[in-house]
Amino acid sequence: MTTYDERAGLSSDPSELTATAERVRRSVESVIEGKPEVVRVALTVLLAEGHLLIEDVPGVGKTMLAKALARSVDCSVRRIQFTPDLLPSDITGVSVYDQQRRDFEFKPGAIFAQIVIGDEINRASPKTQSALLESMEERQVTIDGHTYELPSPFMVVATQNPVEMEGTYPLPEAQRDRFMARVSMGYPGPEAELRMLDLHGGFSPLEELQPVAHADEVLKLVDAVRAVHVSEAVRRYTVELVTATRHHPELRLGASPRATLHLLRAAKAAAALAGRDYALPDDVRALAVAVLAHRLLPTAQAQLNRRTAEQIVADILRHTPLPDPFGQQPPGARRR
Repeated sequence: MTTYDERAGLSSDPSELTATAERVRRSVESVIEGKPEVVRVALTVLLAEGHLLIEDVPGVGKTMLAKALARSVDCSVRRIQFTPDLLPSDITGVSVYDQQRRDFEFKPGAIFAQIVIGDEINRASPKTQSALLESMEERQVTIDGHTYELPSPFMVVATQNPVEMEGTYPLPEAQRDRFMARVSMGYPGPEAELRMLDLHGGFSPLEELQPVAHADEVLKLVDAVRAVHVSEAVRRYTVELVTATRHHPELRLGASPRATLHLLRAAKAAAALAGRDYALPDDVRALAVAVLAHRLLPTAQAQLNRRTAEQIVADILRHTPLPDPFGQQPPGARRR
């Protein structure tokens, strides 16, 4: 196992970095039964320096996934329970007047952590939801004219219930666009649910979950993801997919340029997790639905036809031809 006293002392051996990511994945999957794809996307978003939105009905393990990911990494963690009476200052912090010092002192809010769990984010008012906008995009908080940097790595893992449920407020488009990916847990299969009864019947496995990676190791993985090579062909393919959402007849709002950047970063993280130092079109395809669908708004006619954003993205993937990923080979890469 990699030892860590200072970040500079961490190994940059690709095999050790991949082993670190594998330890985190196994740790999360020891709690979340039968959802390997959801866990993979969550880890991909972490390494791509993004934020994750988990949407599904109550009781399927949304908060459990967020907590398992947070506890698997030795870093600071804060949980925010979003409620209708939650105030923006509860999230960002507030300046309090200190009578002894005769000056204002800043009291940091719950957002000042490396992994922030926002539970049932759409049960708070839009005003409170918007308190996350600056922190998620710029990794800082501005209070009373003073800017405070957030720690690194920084990731928001938010859960939300479907908007049709009572007492929920739909997330504004600008808020959804800050999330790199959205996943749905779904109901477990019969065998996975039986294993869940065995594991969770007497106690919560979260109670025994111990960190398997240090925050500095995660930062080293993030550096490795940044260094992943993306050929011109793969970059063009990414742009073509996003551009197609802006001209699709069943969509009244397509994906933003931020979505293009998020999709490329996620593809680079997926390549690093696979042990490669270059991205392939398959990395982009595998993450396109998770990264793009929650940003899109289908037309009224598409909704009448019960067409979902996920189905529309799948259609775009089918109709966009795959490029040759080795049209411009990265150094040392060979066709496989």
